Amino acid sequence: MKPSPIGHFYEDFIVGEVINHELSKTIFESDNNLFSLLTINNHPVHTNIDYASKNQHGKVLVVGTLVFSLAVGITVPDISGKAIANLGYEDVKHLAPTFINDTIYVRSTILDKRESKSKNDRGIIYVESIAYNQNGVDVLSFRRHVLVKKREF
Repeated sequence: MKPSPIGHFYEDFIVGEVINHELSKTIFESDNNLFSLLTINNHPVHTNIDYASKNQHGKVLVVGTLVFSLAVGITVPDISGKAIANLGYEDVKHLAPTFINDTIYVRSTILDKRESKSKNDRGIIYVESIAYNQNGVDVLSFRRHVLVKKREF
């Protein structure tokens, strides 16, 4: 069996193309608790069932930056597996709440691409990714510029 390649070269990206990423992740209570501890986010809406039950959504909310981190990770095999660097993230939007036991999926659209002005062996892709849950509700979106290797130079 041939090993699975990770990522794509600059030439492989097509402006306007939509990629439905194969990876997904169900967010468990342990994921949310560990992320809260690691990032020192002690807000009780993320870690206290009693507190959360008495607030707007009535249950524990998953930390938004965990959803963002998972969405980025889910895109790695298709978007940044051959990246030299992520140059910047922008326009991060939390579109709807995410709860314990929600499953996150992601789709990405290639918005633009251009060759590097300083080095001939790479180019920059501009991509928008949208994370959505098991019910098809969009929960998070973001855009980023990714510096990607060219195939053979």
